[in-house]
Amino acid sequence: DLLIVPRSCVAEVVRFSAPENEEGAHAWMLGNVSWNGRTLPIVSFEGALGNDVPVTTGRTRIVVFYASTGALQSGYFGILTQGFPQLVRVNKDVLKLEAKDGWPQDAPVHCRVRMINEFPLIPDLEKLEAMLARESLQA
Repeated sequence: DLLIVPRSCVAEVVRFSAPENEEGAHAWMLGNVSWNGRTLPIVSFEGALGNDVPVTTGRTRIVVFYASTGALQSGYFGILTQGFPQLVRVNKDVLKLEAKDGWPQDAPVHCRVRMINEFPLIPDLEKLEAMLARESLQA
């Protein structure tokens, strides 16, 4: 799935390195990597929606997000991407609401939008952060 997020939420985009798995974690919680001296939890957004976790390739990256709620001790979390994220300018003429459902009720999604010929999701990063915090407490 394509995601669209504000640039201000993104701290950095880094090369993929295999996360250290945590036993007993959900499949969408891929584990942790070391980033700038911190433990960075890595998630698969597709997995958090209940879909299969994509296979990693040479194009796979980790987008490092600022954790805004204070629920994560590291202050950051990463989402796996299939390719390098792109900056796009959007305005009300280009971006239209497409759907507010079509994924599991507890999924970290605000809505799906239409952007020209693509249909990206707008993730609920606060909900994803809360999911990660619960996951780290259970592991």
